[in-house]
Amino acid sequence: MKQVSILFLGAMICIAAQAQDSVLFAGESHFKNIQQLTFGGDNAEAYWSFDSKRVTFQRTNPKEGINCDQIFMGLVPTKSTESFSYKLVSGSKGRTTCSYFTKDGAHIIYASTKNGGDDCPPAVDRAKYGNRYIWPLYASYDIFIADTNGKNEQQITHSEGYDAEGTLSYDGQKMIYCSVKDGDLDLYVMDLKTKKEIRVTNTLGYDGGAWFSPDGKKIVWRASRPSTPAEVEEYKSLLKEGLVAPTQMEVWIANADGTDAKQITHLGQANWAPNFTPDGKHIIFCSNHEYKRGFPFNMYLIDLEGNHLEKISRDKGFDAFPMFSPDGKRMLFSSNRNNGGTRDTNLFVADWVD
Repeated sequence: MKQVSILFLGAMICIAAQAQDSVLFAGESHFKNIQQLTFGGDNAEAYWSFDSKRVTFQRTNPKEGINCDQIFMGLVPTKSTESFSYKLVSGSKGRTTCSYFTKDGAHIIYASTKNGGDDCPPAVDRAKYGNRYIWPLYASYDIFIADTNGKNEQQITHSEGYDAEGTLSYDGQKMIYCSVKDGDLDLYVMDLKTKKEIRVTNTLGYDGGAWFSPDGKKIVWRASRPSTPAEVEEYKSLLKEGLVAPTQMEVWIANADGTDAKQITHLGQANWAPNFTPDGKHIIFCSNHEYKRGFPFNMYLIDLEGNHLEKISRDKGFDAFPMFSPDGKRMLFSSNRNNGGTRDTNLFVADWVD
């Protein structure tokens, strides 16, 4: 569950009367030749293959009978005249999310609740929590690996409780993921060959959505750090119910073994979906810190010391889940832009201009 529940978030942040629907907004100088890849539904967490040619992503669209997230894969167009076609690779059991290509391009990893049943797990009754934004931490989530046809599936994680949010190191040898196996939402790094792993975070709070740097020496992730007695009590209480409220998160980096951890954003509100630029010198992430009402969400760049913050996107709704292609030439992201005033979240790709 690296993802935000886009269906709810789209409902929360969709602005019915945008000044102008567009695929490109004034001030988005880093984007060139932007192209919309999907049209309709909720499409998010689109991540490149290591050869910068394909994308795997999660999609929900009840109009198509896709009632909760499933994983799709497609070849990203290289020309504006080409359309984006994609296929289902996760089957249709349970909720499936957090997909990522392996180094050889022949497999993907993903998290799924299917061990808990074929149906979509129940949504959170947010009215019970004052209509606050809450994420469910389904205990049936485990991480699997399968080929790019969704066949020859094997289960990677087996602990009780939530295991999800997996991404891989650039050499394809290690997976970093979030688990509640030791009583808190922490990060673990697993050697995919030996299955040996280490816990790399140990501080109370949600640690998730982590990525390796291109050289494999560092990690970046999003974290909440409840500090007051009331915040700690609320966090622990929600966690006992299999829930987390991700409205106060900052971006952290550390060595790949978790040492020398430091917070690099101090912006307030929700700062999340961070990952490294291909040169390893900057972090791109999503944030709503400019807006007291909690939206829009836009994308930003920052260096590894937490300096030189730069706003990248300008949509008045939701821009998130940015990922540079490994060759550094293009960027994928999800956005509410150009959705005709609906709640749809679609995928976009653009050439990157320094």
